[in-house]
Amino acid sequence: MAIDYAALKKGGFMRQKQKNHFSLRLQVVGGALTAENLKKIAEVAEKYGEGYVHLTSRQGVEIPFIKFDDIEQVRSELADGGCRPGVCGPRVRTVTACQGNAVCPSGNIDSYDIAKKLDERYFGQELPHKFKFGVTGCQNNCLKAEENDVGIKGAEIVSWVQDKCINCGVCVKVCRQGAISPNDGIITLDEDKCNYCGRCVKSCPTDAWLGESAYILSFGGTFGNTISKGDEFLPPVTNEEQLFRVTDAAIKFFGDYAKSGERFKFTIDRVGADKLLEVLKEAYYHNG
Repeated sequence: MAIDYAALKKGGFMRQKQKNHFSLRLQVVGGALTAENLKKIAEVAEKYGEGYVHLTSRQGVEIPFIKFDDIEQVRSELADGGCRPGVCGPRVRTVTACQGNAVCPSGNIDSYDIAKKLDERYFGQELPHKFKFGVTGCQNNCLKAEENDVGIKGAEIVSWVQDKCINCGVCVKVCRQGAISPNDGIITLDEDKCNYCGRCVKSCPTDAWLGESAYILSFGGTFGNTISKGDEFLPPVTNEEQLFRVTDAAIKFFGDYAKSGERFKFTIDRVGADKLLEVLKEAYYHNG
């Protein structure tokens, strides 16, 4: 019987150099696995592989040395433990994320929650080439958002409340951008310097700084044969509805204009960043 390697790869089973063996990539959204998932993965790796797994650079788990004859049984047993195969090839890949503000003191957004919503919306969608999302909670950028086709970074749009300020100077000290300066009891924020990190909000002992969670988006990042930092074309996105309008527009742009085998960055370069910006701005400012 002829083996349909393309279909197996689409379903997460990647051909190994060893004949009739496959490395199974699992779907791991935002790097999160339950204890039940881990137990089942370990059991399958022992039973059908060689007793170990590989952790990928994008928070994935791969079980190597799955024999072709065992593939259906592996799928079934993993499903019993709440595990699903990932995808490879020209489609939306598993979304990566840090833990965000659910755990991390620096986080400005719930990164994992956004990753789950992106995954539900786009995972496995067929496109001209692979398409990657990465969600990071703050300017510490642990997930390196700009390496992704679309990167999402947690932000805080900040404002100062004079009546609550005791002029302790903590905000001035913690601001790494030099965006905050005191002058006769008045605090001035240089919005051109502010990078929306939110350190002033988190450090203020009297809540004199208020923060509104937001998202900074980057487009066209790659980190493979070509290394390119994604570009920020828009002001911070201020709500989830707006966020998903923009991500919808980005993926549609890629689907409409990309050539087969062309990454998003090269589509932007060929078609023109001004054309993408036009599409993104329409989605960003759309209120209907």
